[in-house]
Amino acid sequence: MRNHPAVVLVAVLLSTLSLPVSLTGASVALPDIGRDLHSGLAGVQWVVNGYNATFASFMLATGALADLLGRRRVFATGVAVFAGSGLLAALADDIVLLDAARVLAGVGAAAAATSASALLAGAFHGPARARAFSLFGTTLGVGLAFGPSIAGLLIDAFGWRAVFAAPALVGLLVLALVPLLPESRAEHAGRIDWPGTVTFTAALLLLIFGFVQGPEFGWSHPAIVAAFVAAPVLLAVFVRVERRRADPMFDLALLASPRFLGICLAAASIVAVLVPLLVYLPAYLTTVVGLSPGAAGATLILLTAPTLVLPLATGVLTRLVPAPAVIVTSVAVVAVGAAWATVLAPDSGAGVLAGPLLTIGVGVGLSIGLLDALAIGSVTPQRAATGAGMINTARLASETVAIAVVGAVLASSTAGRLADPGFTGGLRTVLWTMAGLAALAALLVLLLVRRDRADLRHSALAGSGSGGSPGR
Repeated sequence: MRNHPAVVLVAVLLSTLSLPVSLTGASVALPDIGRDLHSGLAGVQWVVNGYNATFASFMLATGALADLLGRRRVFATGVAVFAGSGLLAALADDIVLLDAARVLAGVGAAAAATSASALLAGAFHGPARARAFSLFGTTLGVGLAFGPSIAGLLIDAFGWRAVFAAPALVGLLVLALVPLLPESRAEHAGRIDWPGTVTFTAALLLLIFGFVQGPEFGWSHPAIVAAFVAAPVLLAVFVRVERRRADPMFDLALLASPRFLGICLAAASIVAVLVPLLVYLPAYLTTVVGLSPGAAGATLILLTAPTLVLPLATGVLTRLVPAPAVIVTSVAVVAVGAAWATVLAPDSGAGVLAGPLLTIGVGVGLSIGLLDALAIGSVTPQRAATGAGMINTARLASETVAIAVVGAVLASSTAGRLADPGFTGGLRTVLWTMAGLAALAALLVLLLVRRDRADLRHSALAGSGSGGSPGR
């Protein structure tokens, strides 16, 4: 059975399904975790933020590690770390231990995710590869769409610990398939960019620490001030390190392309609205509206279900409308949905929230897959992997920071309790801010895409004027 593509596909899809369920499931469990472990908002926020921060920070480094040491080896290590930390989280009786387990889980998830796609690419070729990656994308969508519902059912039946135990058990099943997977390495693997990894991770964690702990410590506390000072300093060091490396993990030169920069901005803006809602809306629905975790998870299907259906329609739509126009529209639709969602109130039912949640979901669904295709198409083939890694890092970093910022606003408005009075007003403030920033992002993306087209026309005219061939 070794090297059998079907085994590779099953192992990759099972691991891929577990990763988004672990994120969205944890968000549904936050109120129960806080009550059971007697933790304030800052402590439970790290359950989500710790996982996301290390996932974002280690994506590129673990990808390079897989190329160097072998995709199967890094995949197995990542799944083992993810499963082990999930079991530790399920058994944790202290919020600090739970947070530490989640930070470790993010590292494992990053290693599993980056090597999984490489394993899939090596096992399938031609049309079969396209079908395999289509299933890969659909599985991610299923995990995102139904993760809150699955988590809600698990919590209703077994309690919040099941949210971490279930993905861990799936991880153990995947580990049983590892001996049947083929090993592969890159022919010309580069070195691991440890200075870039360390400085980027430290900057992101310090920034998140400042926002998460700020409401509890006080914004003028020396530790919070030091975190907000050190984060941009480390980010500047990261930029300097990457510019001086011959093989940077984050190729800043790609950001000189207006088109690529606009695509990254669109990706970051969309997830900065979607993911904080996935994290904090379940808490609102359970503590203020009074829904059960299962009902709250079911309500979130209104937000996530379009991500399963619309990617298929986008391929048809882009034959009629330019792809950049679809991206600008998707960001604008997300902005409209966020503004509409300010109708939420303590007596809001699924009928009241259906319109705004579906609108945001439509905006997200229109962009899934298309953003990645445009990002890769905006760079040379030799830099395609780097471009894909950069847009994924932009997504993960922006959603992690957005979760922390939204949490800081809600902690301040609710005195750290995530309950009314204060939760409804704080969430409406967040939604109006999200709507405004997303609308601004849509305008900036439009300007960047138009500037890129203008630059291409100018290059084509210059080329024809000098007797050269026109640009693309």
